[in-house]
Amino acid sequence: MTKDNTCYITTPIYYVNDVPHIGHAYTTVAADVLTRYWRLRGREVFFLTGLDEHGQKVQQAAAKAGIDPQAHCDKLAPQFETLWKKLNVSNNAFIRTTDPEHKSIVQQYLNKLYDKKLIYKDSYTGWYCTFDERFWTEKDVESGLCPDCKRPVEKLSEHNYFFKMGQYQDRLIEHIKTHPDFIRPESRRNEVLGFLQNQKLGDLSISRPKSRLSWGIELPFDHDYVTYVWFDALVNYMSALEYLPREKPIGNRFWPANVHLVGKDILTTHAVYWSTMLMALNLSLPETIFAHGWWTVDGEKMSKSRGNVVDPNKMVDEFGADAFRYFLLREVPFGQDGDFSLTGMVTRINSDLANGLGNLLSRTLTLIERTQAGQIPAPGQIGPAERELEQATVSLLNEVLPRYLAQLEFNRALEAIWHVVQLANQYVDKTAPWTLAKNASDAETLRTVLYTMAETLRCLSLAAYPVIPNSAQSICSQLGISAEFTSPLLNDKIEWSGLKPGTLIHKGPSLFPRIESKPGARPVTESSVPSQPTAAPAPTLTDTPAPPTPPQITIDEFTKIQLKTAKVLSAERVPKSEKLIKLHVSLGAEQRQIVAGIGKKYEPDTLVGKTIVIVANLKPAKLMGIESQGMVLAAGDADVRGLLTIQEEVDPGTKVK
Repeated sequence: MTKDNTCYITTPIYYVNDVPHIGHAYTTVAADVLTRYWRLRGREVFFLTGLDEHGQKVQQAAAKAGIDPQAHCDKLAPQFETLWKKLNVSNNAFIRTTDPEHKSIVQQYLNKLYDKKLIYKDSYTGWYCTFDERFWTEKDVESGLCPDCKRPVEKLSEHNYFFKMGQYQDRLIEHIKTHPDFIRPESRRNEVLGFLQNQKLGDLSISRPKSRLSWGIELPFDHDYVTYVWFDALVNYMSALEYLPREKPIGNRFWPANVHLVGKDILTTHAVYWSTMLMALNLSLPETIFAHGWWTVDGEKMSKSRGNVVDPNKMVDEFGADAFRYFLLREVPFGQDGDFSLTGMVTRINSDLANGLGNLLSRTLTLIERTQAGQIPAPGQIGPAERELEQATVSLLNEVLPRYLAQLEFNRALEAIWHVVQLANQYVDKTAPWTLAKNASDAETLRTVLYTMAETLRCLSLAAYPVIPNSAQSICSQLGISAEFTSPLLNDKIEWSGLKPGTLIHKGPSLFPRIESKPGARPVTESSVPSQPTAAPAPTLTDTPAPPTPPQITIDEFTKIQLKTAKVLSAERVPKSEKLIKLHVSLGAEQRQIVAGIGKKYEPDTLVGKTIVIVANLKPAKLMGIESQGMVLAAGDADVRGLLTIQEEVDPGTKVK
């Protein structure tokens, strides 16, 4: 972020040809997390989302429903706005491209380009995809199908108006090369560069004849044509700054946009169409266009015909907004494709939210309530264990979190937060405050432990707020503190001991109730959950057949496996691999190098100093050309859920029985 005190964040504007789905929720929640974080950092953020209400798909959807296109849009628009409220999205404005003010600004831009002779009329014959609302050349089309959506195309020949997009090809290539953060992630940047460098960029048809499509913004210089939907839609990022703020236009303060968040399917329109339009209008290009991946459901593409379209409204009704927000951003690296499964989400809720953060809050408040008359105690002498937790917590807020969120690495940010949650729970287990409470001589130590637990929770609420705002607020309320999260709480470095002793706690209901598995439940898709929330039992999981009994081994076979403790001396990621981490470990009498597939779960620096369990007599093998001299033991099925570590002080190389 290069602007001093302002930040402009946008989602794409969503088509109103159907109701909102998980993909819409994913992009909007990600934008909201960025918005909340930068507001905590003291930025004045303008967060825009909205709807693209013109074009052929909207016209066809309205015709199918037997209503006027505007009535169709008016019917669907509230469903998006309602969902954003349910998901606790804090957008500043909600734009609709049927707004009269937006239409006027689109026509102003068209006139500017027309007067500059950057728009001309010509005839064109090509293959047209109705779904994508774009023409394709002969070499693009394969077997009569659109190269993007794989739907049938039709051959059209007509007169249209064209924007001289091709003349900006070299300038755009140079901009991408000299601005490495302009298109992200890097894989998408390389895709766009490859597209631009390997073929001549043609001019862009920016009109449709009314005889074929009437639902659009009329061209100001030819009343027989309407504007191509993408020219209309992309202008929203500028037009919103002109008429949606309550006071005067704010484009001069917020433009260029800091982040345009888009799905990977519309990257070309943003990186190429939008960029060249801005160049032609002599406007600055956005700092970053970030293209994220798609969601599948249980390994299959979402489809109404399959009945597996995940309805975010019903997910919120079933699990709560914070749990859904957390899952979306924790499950997969932002930028990659992700697979949604009910089992995966419930596992996340139970392990991370209920057993992790929720359990830490519950045990802390219960002990304070029982042993300190419900008041935050004054800490006594601070020991190494307290200093370690303090350092990890303060570092999370002041160093780790800013680094990850600035790069839109949401899953790593959450991984780092929950690493501190794990450290805090381990600290509680190690210090055993319930045992300290039994002996009057341990009263001071007990107060120190309970204060450390409560202060860690205060800091965790600040770190987690952008993703789980309701829960963060609840943590503060239960700790008895009033945190104004609309204030720049992260503007300065966070210091330890912000919680005042003597503060009266207010223990409330469980932050994240654990979800128990019950028979007979179905996945939460639009076809499986009632449209209105009911007073049903706790959310349940689909029954699955019992797994087959694994092959059994004898005790003699088991004793051939040598399990030993190993202390991690250093750790680093394996280049070009998201999953692999190279560990240098000590077994006491010897040191080894082990390559472990734990990179999605752990950051290398969080592993150093841990005492782990390895298979010590495994034959060496090479992974991505790097020799691995053993195997790290971890829990999980398809993905690593947790590393097997030794909590007590055990010498490296000790045999595990």
